[in-house]
Amino acid sequence: MAGHDRITPAGKAFFKQLEELAKLQVRVGIQQGKAETDEGVDMVDIAMFNEVGTAHIPARPFIRQSADSNKTIIEKMCKAQLQKVAQGGSAAQALNAIGAMQVGLIQDTITRSKEWAEPNADSTIEKKGSDVPLIDTSRLLQSVSYVVVSKGGGG
Repeated sequence: MAGHDRITPAGKAFFKQLEELAKLQVRVGIQQGKAETDEGVDMVDIAMFNEVGTAHIPARPFIRQSADSNKTIIEKMCKAQLQKVAQGGSAAQALNAIGAMQVGLIQDTITRSKEWAEPNADSTIEKKGSDVPLIDTSRLLQSVSYVVVSKGGGG
């Protein structure tokens, strides 16, 4: 048993970061209460109306589309960040890197929305002067963000 029952300082730090990872999560998307339209509508509501659709807006699931289309990229990033934690990085650094990457993936999906989304109605095109779904003022695009929070936390 000589030496096998002891954990090195680096090992202790690694296990501490694993415990931290088990307590935290990264939430990527539109964060409630962080941005609103000029009319005072929370951008999380605009995102939800577009993600799931309404009686007048076809579903344009840009968040689900991003996650589904980029599953392999996201999995590789998660594995790479876990490896960085194993090499001395922190849980917070790993989750921030994953969050930032996924923000970019969602924004890319929004900017490519014309490729996969049902076209805008003629009345919408006339109102906003564009036939590109999901992009009008770019406020939705700019509202995509992430937060690192405790698991099970509200909000």
